[in-house]
Amino acid sequence: MIAIIRITGMVDKNKDIAETLHRLRLRRKYSCVVVEENKVVKGMLKKVRSFVAYGKIDEETLKELVKKRGQKLDKKKEIGKLDGLKFKEANLKPFFRLHPPRGGINSKQHFPKGVLGNHKEKINDLIRRML
Repeated sequence: MIAIIRITGMVDKNKDIAETLHRLRLRRKYSCVVVEENKVVKGMLKKVRSFVAYGKIDEETLKELVKKRGQKLDKKKEIGKLDGLKFKEANLKPFFRLHPPRGGINSKQHFPKGVLGNHKEKINDLIRRML
């Protein structure tokens, strides 16, 4: 599973990039989605890698993300058990709204120097800073 976090806003964005971010359900700054890794998602990430941070999320971080930032679809129902990525069955919205990271963003450059691009396993640390 891949966690994708939108880092930049919408000012002066190309229409194709805005459409790709919209299809990934990343409509606001500091929103996060968790998706299965496949060919389509990899192509989308290649297109928007200068606007998002992404990487492989572990189970512990996903549970913490759902517990702290999960929003219910139906307010009357309880949040169910999350099996895989079946958010509708668990009564959860398929995206998470996060805070800006504690400690700030050092740079909006690509990963070794900044926060954008592929973080691999270190995305878990970034998500914990944003909860």
